[in-house]
Amino acid sequence: MRIHLGLLLPAAFLLGACSASIPGGPDTAQNRPLPEAVVAMAATGQDLQSARLLPEDGCYWYLHNGPVEVTLVPLRTPRGNPICTAPAA
Repeated sequence: MRIHLGLLLPAAFLLGACSASIPGGPDTAQNRPLPEAVVAMAATGQDLQSARLLPEDGCYWYLHNGPVEVTLVPLRTPRGNPICTAPAA
């Protein structure tokens, strides 16, 4: 079987396009220490070190390291409510 070199380069570009970027990733300005009030409201078992405020919805999200993938999950209170900022008037 012979592999055509002309097909390898486009295949490499296509595979590179499969990588997903996470909004509010480590290179954004939203990656700041959490306010003490947010830390006090957050339920246990959440990664507060990776938590950040996303400007798209005004809520705090953290990175959950699951068995298969890393996913942004809303930061929640012990009652299960998402922790968000007040909307601008």
